[in-house]
Amino acid sequence: MDFERREAPYVRAGTSVAAMMHKVLLALAPAAAAHVWYFGPGLLFNILVAVVFCTGAEAAVQRLRGREARAALGDYSAVVTAVLLALALPSLTPWWVTASGSLVAIVVAKHLYGGLGYNVFNPAMAGYVAILIAFPREMALWPAPSMGDIDYVRPNVLQTLWYTLSGQLPADLGFDAISRATPLDLMKTGLADMRTVAEIRAEPLMGDFGGRGWEWIGNFVAIGGFYLLVTRVIRWHIPVGVGIGLLGPATVLYLLDPGSHASPGFHLFTGATLLCAFFIATDPVSAATSTTGRLVYGIGIGILIYAIRHWGAYADGVAFAVLFMNMLVPLIDRYTIPHIVGHEKRSTPESNEAAP
Repeated sequence: MDFERREAPYVRAGTSVAAMMHKVLLALAPAAAAHVWYFGPGLLFNILVAVVFCTGAEAAVQRLRGREARAALGDYSAVVTAVLLALALPSLTPWWVTASGSLVAIVVAKHLYGGLGYNVFNPAMAGYVAILIAFPREMALWPAPSMGDIDYVRPNVLQTLWYTLSGQLPADLGFDAISRATPLDLMKTGLADMRTVAEIRAEPLMGDFGGRGWEWIGNFVAIGGFYLLVTRVIRWHIPVGVGIGLLGPATVLYLLDPGSHASPGFHLFTGATLLCAFFIATDPVSAATSTTGRLVYGIGIGILIYAIRHWGAYADGVAFAVLFMNMLVPLIDRYTIPHIVGHEKRSTPESNEAAP
């Protein structure tokens, strides 16, 4: 008698990597639009350059490894990496800086570790840190938000494109006219100069909670993040952990001395805090995998962000915090894997070896 045989898997997955990446890109669209509205079209050029070099590097490495490039490009993971990297860069960034970060992200941080699913570090943050160290001058040219009461000259589309391609501004436009310190830089340097938080917040770049313009971008990032939560692309543990880790010490120190410590709202709505909580730290490959581990991982990132902002040399610190916690993920997962019912819990390698 012949029996019908069906090969595993017997149940088709309800989603795919490409579908998840589509949702991430859709969730990032409102924040990207707000970024262009407040800081000009430079983000669009950064995204274009990053996508070209990330996808090009992805295809080239796949061919060198003897694999089909079309399948790797079809999951859109390289595109998501490109967009996240572009969102972390100043609107005025020369193309070779963006290209360098893209190549480090894909070739070094992703494929030298085995490709999608095997990378230890978040590719976008690895690429960002590489160019932050290699190109400190270019990474410090942040434009001010386009608002009427801020003394600021906004480059038009052609001037922005010219700078992206050449790294130089037109002769009639200087960097002092178009670039300003970020709110995080203002806060850090102001406190170092013994100014109070109230005096620093009187600067025109400061808004109700964080930096002007940045607050609205943060709001749209949060909307996109909640969309990912509702559609189950991400889980709540890491975003909540990042919030606890950052806002916990920020609240305590602010209550103890509000004159020399920025408010929790400032830390939440300024810089890349919300982008990190919902889009960067939640990378399913480089983040912790167990439920408790995700909370520990997120809390660690939040604490490190605050520590770097308050005591470190960099104004933000999101990328360094994420990469440091990426290194601790194997340790976190090892000690937070849930106990399987019916099996003896073994906590150390020695006990595992000694057990029959």
